[in-house]
Order: sequence, then structure tokens, then C-alpha cells
Amino acid sequence: MKLHNLQPAEGATHKEKRLGRGEASGKGGTSTKGNKGGQSRAGYKSKMAHEGGQMPIQRRIPKRGFKNINRIEYKVINLGQVDHYAEKYGIQEFSLQNLYINGLIGQFDSIKILGNGEIKGKYAFKVNAISAKAKEAIEAAGGTVEIVK
Repeated sequence: MKLHNLQPAEGATHKEKRLGRGEASGKGGTSTKGNKGGQSRAGYKSKMAHEGGQMPIQRRIPKRGFKNINRIEYKVINLGQVDHYAEKYGIQEFSLQNLYINGLIGQFDSIKILGNGEIKGKYAFKVNAISAKAKEAIEAAGGTVEIVK
């Protein structure tokens, strides 16, 4: 094999269509663009999501609901999970930093403690939000609660 012998594989290349090069070429006249109209002219560009006159999908599907831009998304921890996490990860203080280090939350997550379940141990909580029932149960078990922003 030498440089002057190199060529693409059979069928890998195609001849370019030479449009608008006279009637004899078979592609002259309208250059395969049909007669008149925007699509035959230079600079034609169809609108995004145009479906050829059919009602576009974004108009066929109804609008539904809204997204509240002021909503605060919390990662929820129920009291029933607290003893399990304390035992598994050796946590006594449930702070954002401790939960992040142990891989229970993301770096920028907010935490809310809810009162579903029971708590047996005495733990300290430094969280973004807590329900009244959960706060009552934690303080009854001898724990402390601090709200951080």
C-alpha cells in the first residue's frame, strides 16, 4: 500500500448533486425546489415547531398548574428514622454538616424534621425547619432543637 493507491471504500463517497446548472443537467430550472413560494426562495427558514399547518403539539396539549417560585424544597427526616441514622452513622447531633458528611443530604439541601414515628434517644438538632409535633417529641425525650437559616 502506497499513498498514491489510497482511496475510500466502495460506496463510501457520493457525487454531489449539481443543482441549477442548466436544463441538460436534469436539475436546472427550479433546481428541485418546485414552483414559487417561500420554500423556493433564498433565506427560507421554517418556524420552530411548525407542523405543516397541523395544530402544533404545544397548542394541542392543555396548560396545567403552575410552579411557585417562592417554594422552599426540604429534605424530610421523620422521627422514626432518627434512631436508625444515629445507630448506623454514629450521629448524636443532627446538623446540616453532619448529615452532608454522612451522605444523607446534598451540599445545598434544607432539612425539615417531621413527627412521624417515635424517638428513643436524646439528640441535638440544628435544622432549617421542624414541625410542632416533632419539636415536642424531641424535647420530651431530652433532646434540643435549634433552627438555622
